[in-house]
Amino acid sequence: MVRHTRSNSVAYVRDGMALGIGAGQQSRVDCTRLAGGKADTWWLRRHPAVSPAGAAGGVQERVAAQLDRAGRVPGAAGWLGTLDRVAFVSDGALPFADNVEEAARHGVRYIAEPGGSIRSAAVLRECERRGIALVRTGVRLFRH
Repeated sequence: MVRHTRSNSVAYVRDGMALGIGAGQQSRVDCTRLAGGKADTWWLRRHPAVSPAGAAGGVQERVAAQLDRAGRVPGAAGWLGTLDRVAFVSDGALPFADNVEEAARHGVRYIAEPGGSIRSAAVLRECERRGIALVRTGVRLFRH
């Protein structure tokens, strides 16, 4: 999936589905934030007040429209905290531990990245501190 995007790309994935992709930003943490926001929006659209099971008689459309305009749903902060079991992939090495910190805000429990950064040890320590499984693929997918 990130293999077919511009360089400097990351993706959040859950249950085999891409939740958010950040591609081509100048910094990998900016990609992480951008894609994380998309993952949050995906999860907010599954809030009981928005989902068909939790909304009847046009309420879903009104709440979804409100979400689109303002990014707000009743109880959104608590709901976002329930997003879990998300995987995070990067086409290049994560250069800093703040990428892990940002990814963790969006329910990430698994990270796959090539490794090889001079700060890879710090990235590993941050993953361990947060209970995130880290897989180093050894394969760099982007080209400059």
